[in-house]
Amino acid sequence: MQNQQEDEVEKLLRDYQMAQEQLRALAMQLDQFQAQKSELDRAKQEIDKASGKIYSNVAGIIIETDKAKALTDIKDRSELIELRISSVTKQYNDFKGKEKLLGDKLTQMYNSRKSVSQ
Repeated sequence: MQNQQEDEVEKLLRDYQMAQEQLRALAMQLDQFQAQKSELDRAKQEIDKASGKIYSNVAGIIIETDKAKALTDIKDRSELIELRISSVTKQYNDFKGKEKLLGDKLTQMYNSRKSVSQ
């Protein structure tokens, strides 16, 4: 019986640690996507102010483009980034809930073992 409880605690602890690792990875992805979104927002502001030639970086090659095309490209890329942010945020929240549930279970098990040993 004791061995079975220890195995369950170890499994819960591993699951808890994996959830924390996933949370860290998802938080890093969110930061990256939000930085990309900010960069696109700044680029849009600059293009809106521009009155001369506009250049765009396509696959490592800089080409001349018109303002409307550049704004459409930025809008499309912004929408894609927003979709990714939304998706990763949902995953993050799901893992946050899982991590909390596992943490609560571990705390409960620890407290029950502590009260039994006293």
